[in-house]
Amino acid sequence: MEPTTLQEAIIFFSDEKNCREWIIPRRWPNGVECPRCGGKNVSFMPKYNRWQCGARHASRQFTVKTGTIFEDSPLGLDKWLAAMWQVVNDRNGISSYEVHRMIGVSQKTAWFMDHRIRHALTIGSIDKLSEEIEADETFIGGKAGNMHKDVRARKITGTGGKDKTIVMGILERGGKVRATVVPTRRRGQVQAEIRKHVEAGSAIFTDALKSYEGLSEFEHQVVDHAVEYVCGKVHTNGMENFWSLLKRGLKGTYISVEPFHLFRYIDEQVYRYNHRKDETGEPLKDFDRFDIAVRQIVGKRLTWDHLTGKEATH
Repeated sequence: MEPTTLQEAIIFFSDEKNCREWIIPRRWPNGVECPRCGGKNVSFMPKYNRWQCGARHASRQFTVKTGTIFEDSPLGLDKWLAAMWQVVNDRNGISSYEVHRMIGVSQKTAWFMDHRIRHALTIGSIDKLSEEIEADETFIGGKAGNMHKDVRARKITGTGGKDKTIVMGILERGGKVRATVVPTRRRGQVQAEIRKHVEAGSAIFTDALKSYEGLSEFEHQVVDHAVEYVCGKVHTNGMENFWSLLKRGLKGTYISVEPFHLFRYIDEQVYRYNHRKDETGEPLKDFDRFDIAVRQIVGKRLTWDHLTGKEATH
C-alpha cells in the first residue's frame, strides 16, 4: 500500500526493495532500460542491487540512482525519498537543519540534498501561458533594520531596491505561475520574459511600471497602485499572493539565502504552487505531489562544485 503521510512514507521507504520497486515504473514506464545505451537487454543482480546491460560498452552496470539527482550519493533511497517528501509537501519549505535532524545526516549533506531535490523540481516547460495573465516583480533581500551596522554598511549601498535581487513573476489565473531572477526591471528584460512565456493575444494585467508599456500584441491593462489595488478584474493580487508565500519561506524557514542560490528556492516554491490542486480543482494529495516530483529526477545531475561555484575554477 502506498504511503499517504510522512510517517507512512518513512516506514514504507525504509525497505530497500520497496524503494527500488516503487521507483522503477516511474523512471522506466516501459520497462528497465540501460541509461547509457537505452537497451532493454538487462539483467538484475539481487546480490548487488543493480542491473547489468547485455550490450558491450563501458559502465554496463547501473542502479535506479544512475543518471538521476541521486547519482554518486552514498546515502540510501530511504533517506533521499523521506527528504524529498518533505521538500515538496511542506508549504513553507523545510530547512537543511530540519532535514539533518530528521534523517540523521550532517547539515552540510542535508543542504546539498535539498539543492539537488530543488534542481529536480525545475519546470523547463515550453508551453506558454494564456487567457488572463498577471505580471509583477518583487525585490528579495534582507531588511536594513534587521542587520548589524557593519553588515548593513557592507550590503546596503543605496535606497529602495538597490542591492536586492529582482524576481519577476507571471501568473495564469486559475493555472500556473512562472518566476525567475532577472537582472533589471528595464523594458527590454521585462517584455522579453512576457513574450517568452505568454501567448500573443492574452490579457495582461500589470501595475503602472513604465517598462510594461508597448505590449501591443497583448490586451494590456494597468492598475495604478498609487490610486487603487483593484479595478474590476484588473489587479495583480494573484502574484502578490505568490510573493507572500515565497517570502514567508525565505524569511521564516531559510532565514538567509545567497542571491547566487535564490533561483533554486524560487523553483521549489513554484513547484509547490503549481501542484497545489489537481485537474478538477481539488487540493492535490501529498503523495501525488511527491509522485510527480520523483518522475522528474532523471537527467538532472548537480555536483557539489557546480552548486558552490567551484566548477569553473578547476
